Parts: sequence; structure tokens; C-alpha cells
Amino acid sequence: MATALLIIAALVDLALAALLVAVSGFVVGGGPQGMNANGLAAAAYWAAVVVCIGAAAAGFILNRKGKTVAALVLAWVPPAGALIATLLPGPY
Repeated sequence: MATALLIIAALVDLALAALLVAVSGFVVGGGPQGMNANGLAAAAYWAAVVVCIGAAAAGFILNRKGKTVAALVLAWVPPAGALIATLLPGPY
């Protein structure tokens, strides 16, 4: 059961990373639809992509070492953070 939850979490993490990469042009791009993000915002955005991919990998590593609960918590942190971020009001 825990392995299935870990696999689902990894799939959600990778889908979230793919979504972030897909919309990155609208956030850090310089086009007419881009937000023209500054360097710090762009770095934070790409750090979120790395965290999504790293959380999935770290979850499997922790699970292999026998720390299943920590693996599940770590793997589900990016989706939970994305859910919280979507519930926050916009900055406008």
C-alpha cells in the first residue's frame, strides 16, 4: 500500500514539474504574455521544478532505506504546497 502511494506521489510530482515547465514562458518569459519576472523570481520558479523532481527521487531513496513514512511525507510535500498556493489569493 505504501509503495502504491509513493508511486502515485511520484507521478503527481513529475506531472507538477511538467506543468511548471510548460507554463514557464508565461512566468519568466519576456513576451507580451510574460510577467517579465526578475532574477529572484525566476530562480525560485526553477527551484520549485527541481524540488518537484527531487522529492520524487528522495521518496524512493528513503523508502529503500526503510523510512517509509518519511518517504511518503516528502513525496507529497510538492503537491500539498501547490494546493496551498492555488488557494491563496492573487497578488493583484
